[in-house]
Amino acid sequence: MNHELKLDVHTHTIMSGHAYSTLQEMVAAAQEKHLEILGITEHAPGIPGTCNPIYFRNLHVVPRQFGNLRLLLGAELNILDTKGTIDLDEYYYKMLDIRIAGIHLLCWEGGTVEENTQGMINAIRNPWTQIISHPGDGAAELLFEPIVLAAKETGTLLEINNSSLNPVRNKDAAIRNNLEILRLCKRYEVPVILSSDAHISFAIADYSFTWPLLQQTDFPDQLIMNYDSERFLTYISQKRHE
Repeated sequence: MNHELKLDVHTHTIMSGHAYSTLQEMVAAAQEKHLEILGITEHAPGIPGTCNPIYFRNLHVVPRQFGNLRLLLGAELNILDTKGTIDLDEYYYKMLDIRIAGIHLLCWEGGTVEENTQGMINAIRNPWTQIISHPGDGAAELLFEPIVLAAKETGTLLEINNSSLNPVRNKDAAIRNNLEILRLCKRYEVPVILSSDAHISFAIADYSFTWPLLQQTDFPDQLIMNYDSERFLTYISQKRHE
């Protein structure tokens, strides 16, 4: 398995309210790890304590290139309900370099497994959604085969989230669910994105809990987007312009 990682696009700074490093500290850590792309995706308003939406309106002041490191500034948006409603709107989406959407229990109104699944599929079909964060973390009961097929149809990346696999998080379903997602993505040839979901600079590009699942499923390198920066950027830009 090729471990020459080029990017980590789901991380948080102190602006998310429950993370512990500044933007500059995150950039420095990414450079030390020789990444080519770092994504900083602060939590959208549905999460208590996160930044005010005005934060996203001012992202233009931040440089996007630091030596060999490209910085993508975006948001981890919240899927709010079984209709697939996402917080913030197109006015803000246009200001973001990258848009991730996921279910968080703090701001999720769920239903049956079929209703939950449809809500996520609707979010996947939103033309602004480029990545679904931690679909396998167990926050909502989901049917993964239709989700993987929707991701294939729309060119949306499903995330394998290292943080949610950390035993300290007590997400009992995470290993089982992510193994199922990986097996389905392998069967249907759907690419995935590995993300650290780092809330401190030391955790950037840490996929230590992810590797065993990739090995267990014999997941092919060609379906992992973290090894080729240009391929990743092309893939998410095609979704944006649908």
